Amino acid sequence: MSSFGSILGNAVVRREDPGFLSGAERYYDDFTPAETAYITFVRSSVAHANIESVDVSEAQASPGVLAVFTSETINLPSAPAFAMLPQFKRLPICREKVLFVGDIVAAVVSETPQQGVDAAEVVFVDYDLLPANADPERALDEDAFVIWPDNEGGNLAFHTEIGDDDGLGQAAHVAEVQMHSQRLAAVPMETNGVLVEPGIPEGGITVTLPNQSPIALKGSFAKPLELDEDVVRLLAPAVGGGFGSKNSVYREYLITAKAALELGRPVKWTETRSEDMVALAHGRGHLLTAKMGFDAEGQITGLNLHCLADAGAYPAVGCILPALTQTMAQGVYRIPQIKFAGDAVITNTTPVGAYRGAGRPEATQILERVIDVAAAELGVDPVELRRRNLITSDQFPYTTCTGAVYDSGDYEKALDVAVKAADYQDLRINQANRRKAKDTKLLGIGVSCYVEITAPMGMHSEYAKIDVLSDGSVEVRVGTSAHGQGHATSFSMIVQDILGVSMEKIRFVQSDTAEIPRGGGTAGSRSLQIAGSAVLKVSEQVLAEAKELAAQQLEVSVDDIVVGDGGLHVTGMPAQAASWVDLAAATDEGAISHELDFDQGGSTFPFGVHVAVVEVDIETGGVELLRHVAVDDCGIILNPLIVEGQQHGGVGQGAAQALYEWVQYDSEANPRTTNLADYLMPSAADLPSFEVYNTETASPLNPLGAKGIGESGTIGSTPAIHNAVVDALSHLGVSHVDMPTTPERIWKALAAL
Repeated sequence: MSSFGSILGNAVVRREDPGFLSGAERYYDDFTPAETAYITFVRSSVAHANIESVDVSEAQASPGVLAVFTSETINLPSAPAFAMLPQFKRLPICREKVLFVGDIVAAVVSETPQQGVDAAEVVFVDYDLLPANADPERALDEDAFVIWPDNEGGNLAFHTEIGDDDGLGQAAHVAEVQMHSQRLAAVPMETNGVLVEPGIPEGGITVTLPNQSPIALKGSFAKPLELDEDVVRLLAPAVGGGFGSKNSVYREYLITAKAALELGRPVKWTETRSEDMVALAHGRGHLLTAKMGFDAEGQITGLNLHCLADAGAYPAVGCILPALTQTMAQGVYRIPQIKFAGDAVITNTTPVGAYRGAGRPEATQILERVIDVAAAELGVDPVELRRRNLITSDQFPYTTCTGAVYDSGDYEKALDVAVKAADYQDLRINQANRRKAKDTKLLGIGVSCYVEITAPMGMHSEYAKIDVLSDGSVEVRVGTSAHGQGHATSFSMIVQDILGVSMEKIRFVQSDTAEIPRGGGTAGSRSLQIAGSAVLKVSEQVLAEAKELAAQQLEVSVDDIVVGDGGLHVTGMPAQAASWVDLAAATDEGAISHELDFDQGGSTFPFGVHVAVVEVDIETGGVELLRHVAVDDCGIILNPLIVEGQQHGGVGQGAAQALYEWVQYDSEANPRTTNLADYLMPSAADLPSFEVYNTETASPLNPLGAKGIGESGTIGSTPAIHNAVVDALSHLGVSHVDMPTTPERIWKALAAL
């Protein structure tokens, strides 16, 4: 560690931001090599049908068209969307059937984008319509049309369960609630797309794409394209948002790559917003049912929880997310017995993938709703009922009924901070006064206690390399792939702290397979705790070698060498020093280089408490979020500014689910929200300035003591706001309103009383 004191834990302005603000950073669509052609996809306009014929003759004759590909003319194999579900193989271009509106039936390559759009309009597809369904519950009916006839489970794609006894038999009171965690669209600011350049490197391709895990995807391109991985280069430049939806190989990528190889020239695909709304993976889409038992003292006796997940037409990673909901089904509470069952079903809709939180928000949403229902039925304050049942700080590490091993936590402390910061008792007094005055604008107060899993599903290992170069600068390479998280700042802070090299002399390298040999990418709120720890450990290796070199040069003991300004020096004698330039020159290679893979051996479990305050107009059903207090514990904080930014972004996204966003389909599985005129999203003007706080409970699993923060705000905020809306109406007899809590739904709930 530098003798100048640690930079870690201090608020450091993000070094990435000037490039984004000035336009110096480039996104994939900013790259247009000479002779670039453009690909346009012809997508199914019906949700389920046999393909009788695809007539591309007029499109082939259209101006500027270079090629039109169909399933018959493009040589690409079928493959599952997710390796754990090998039975659901999908052709890149549909041959016999289409399974959802947006399925690909042809691809047009043209000299200009507009020529491609024009030609795509004269590709004529003859469909023989089949029954279509967008309702997960209907998918399991005995008479439901089976979308994948060869699937042994019919429309059931995945099942998980745990527990034999739900403990409800010992309960004096059982609270019950059913709710939808509605389907959402990721809507990244930058839509999906890809640029493929053939022949670079020789005999291969260079793929530039907006992806969260480019380093991990080489094989997913090489195998179907019949290329050696050594001649496949993937790189992700600046990426304009991902939220989990840009963490896989889309069929469009492979078709574009094949077209580039066939034509021998670069081909680019830039997704339109309307395409994005039906082609990019959706999130959530769960129907959740919970029964929670309580004894006479308000202690939880058990929980019975069922999750029905909509997997969409092609089961992918979203199909197995009920397993993560199962893992987190216990939440922050002492629950002696849990019985959980989760099912994922196939519907004629856009496939569901991971979306900020991915299975964990659903667990918190249903737990926090049923706790609030119980509090109302038992006549106990919602904060008090939660406090009675929290896992205590002296019980960690804590193994839940569902098999999760919580590494560390202090849930009551977070609750205390949140209640105090929100002035909870004053809020209740204000609420009572409004009710007494028969005010038409009612106050609602919602609380949410959460714990989530970060670096889940085995994602707890990562690569890092550090090179101290001949000019004394440092290069840091990692296998993660930042797209807004601030890795260049965070990882440079760690290197500066260990080696004493100023951040201005540190070059950060990521997201390019020509530079990075391996890596798991950025997902599951894993990057700082895993890749950051890898950077810390490899920095220590570099420092250890540098101390040996300095000790030889300065003819002193290694124990007498410390980090100083611009290099290393003898303790108490800064003039007797060796610069980083000298130390690099002392090696045979002219640089000090070390690399390693850090594995923390398991997941960490950040937690927190959110309090939301809303105002509900009972005359219109309108909801205004007045305040949102977020107390999030992500372990030891490395940079408070970055943590705060993640909190604000997460809360905004969580509020959007509670109040606004909802992907909708009609009874024939036609999408109704295919643009931003129909899909409601909040702007900054619709939300208050969030009040964010932190507690810090170190994780014992990594040297930074860090846990994830990227998804915490989303997980904690949605149920707090949801509970606040229902709380505002509870004295009138409303016990539940589904999300999003729109004015129409609130008005209908009040009208039904």
